[in-house]
Amino acid sequence: MTFDETAIVTWANMVTVGRVLASPFLFMLIPDDGRGSYVAFVVWVILCSSDGFDGYLARKHGITRSGAFLDPLADKILVLGAMFTLVSRDVFWVMPVLIIAAREILVSLYRVFVGSKGVSMPASKTAKVKTLSQQLAVGFALAPFTVIDQTWTFTIFMWIAVALTLLSAAQYAVKALT
Repeated sequence: MTFDETAIVTWANMVTVGRVLASPFLFMLIPDDGRGSYVAFVVWVILCSSDGFDGYLARKHGITRSGAFLDPLADKILVLGAMFTLVSRDVFWVMPVLIIAAREILVSLYRVFVGSKGVSMPASKTAKVKTLSQQLAVGFALAPFTVIDQTWTFTIFMWIAVALTLLSAAQYAVKALT
């Protein structure tokens, strides 16, 4: 069976696009009172889990260039959208979110630049752990059982995410310069 790496309509890409389209729904579910929401938490877990599912589908049926571009973009839309929504609800402090957003924008622009030259830039292991720590920070900030009494949970994961954000940015910069 032959595989077309230029394919756009694939099962994995449909899951990824579904994640992007569901993101605004999640943002609307985040309550204004800063007390968390089990519904938002469950939707968050489902959307984060779908990231692993689309990766599984891509590995099973073949990784495409469009998927290599769309998947990290979907992660950024979901994570940054949730983080900025939490900033607007006075749950997250804006500074770590701005640091994370700056790195995500710079790496995305670099991906587009090298992609235009036919070079694929898959996520590094550090970047994957960074994304997980971001997802955990948001998840703990959405869960009523931690956002009210145990704010240290999402605060710790947020600062771990910032550290990994800076580390992965440095790794990509070194790789770009070599």
